[in-house]
Amino acid sequence: MDRRSFLGAAFYAALMAEAKAAGTSRVPRLRIREVRAIRLRNGFNSRFVRVYTEEGLTGTGECVDSVGTEYIINNNFNVMLKGRDPLDIQGILADFWGYHKVNLGGAPSVMFVHGQGGPYLTAVSGVEMALWDLAGKAFGLPIHHLMGGKMRDRVPVYLHAANPAIARKVLDQTKTKVLKVGLDYSDDSWSIKKGYEPTRPYHLHMTNNQVDDVVNFFAGFRKELGKDVEIGLECHAHYDTETGIQICNQIEPYRPLWVEEPVPSDNVESMLRIRNNTRVPIAAGENIYTRYGFRPYLEKQALSILQPDFTKTGGLMEGLKIAAMAETYNVPLAPHGVCTPLGTLGITHVCAVIPNLLVQEFTQYQEKNFTELCEPVKLDAEGFLPVPDAPGIGISLNEAAVKERLDPEFKML
Repeated sequence: MDRRSFLGAAFYAALMAEAKAAGTSRVPRLRIREVRAIRLRNGFNSRFVRVYTEEGLTGTGECVDSVGTEYIINNNFNVMLKGRDPLDIQGILADFWGYHKVNLGGAPSVMFVHGQGGPYLTAVSGVEMALWDLAGKAFGLPIHHLMGGKMRDRVPVYLHAANPAIARKVLDQTKTKVLKVGLDYSDDSWSIKKGYEPTRPYHLHMTNNQVDDVVNFFAGFRKELGKDVEIGLECHAHYDTETGIQICNQIEPYRPLWVEEPVPSDNVESMLRIRNNTRVPIAAGENIYTRYGFRPYLEKQALSILQPDFTKTGGLMEGLKIAAMAETYNVPLAPHGVCTPLGTLGITHVCAVIPNLLVQEFTQYQEKNFTELCEPVKLDAEGFLPVPDAPGIGISLNEAAVKERLDPEFKML
């Protein structure tokens, strides 16, 4: 925090203390001074966003999976939001969506009249999370309080593992009872090389032997972990429809929690055909955007479980809207989130509020690159993620660690 921000924050705290002494919780008028995003070195996937006010109060957010998001925020959204009240989150979102004639630093909104917006949508997600963080700090309340209050004090999470031995170790250490295992092309700790070649395109049709490899891979986890652990299978959208049906039907005896993205999410009919030809739950959503993207999946009942990622699908409020739509179809949510603890806890606030939560993704246990950038987040003794009660998101960036990894093209937040 620079000197100006420090003095502003002190002044703001004094105003709040004065309001409290006067018996009122009225928040002083706030004005956005700057909105800024940064990128880290070595291809780090997350972008951190900070909203600054003239009064010294700040909010921080995170967004993922997009190239150029930081430039959109710094050059477009920063111009657009200067002077706005950061507590008018709904109005700002309406402008982002293009309901009004908005000029984003010299260019009209590319999301005009509900367009998906590509990296702009990811940028919206990061800024919106930062606005919620700021609002919580302004009122001295956790985000879930501003969303209507929590339904649960802790959230069930799932972890990742590459093989049964690692899975057993992870579950013994964390006491978590939910796990996801992945089929991919890389050798990292989350995946194996069965069923996919990096030189071949998606929509891969697998041979019977390759399908058997997948079945044996999954069966190994079930044999090691027993029936008391829920196990999901991640397919990373690599296969064609017929292969997806085969995989689902062959692993059905091993009772997967779900089969995730057996085919790419851009074809609702393909996903529906798989679901109609198996009794295994089908999950997807990390590559589906906004409530409008999820709408046909719900109307056609093509998915058993929705997995929206609030760090790129439009933000936390968009997550509430997706959850409400899904609730009317009796469909649960298992929010996706491969991000640092900052983004993870932002997602957790939504998970605390919605009634149709199944489980939340939690990657911090295995990824030091994530955990070192923020204050530590720990699961409780039974493997659940406690819902934060501190104002805003309830966690801060490790400024020194972020600065050490900062892309030299950007100045520190």
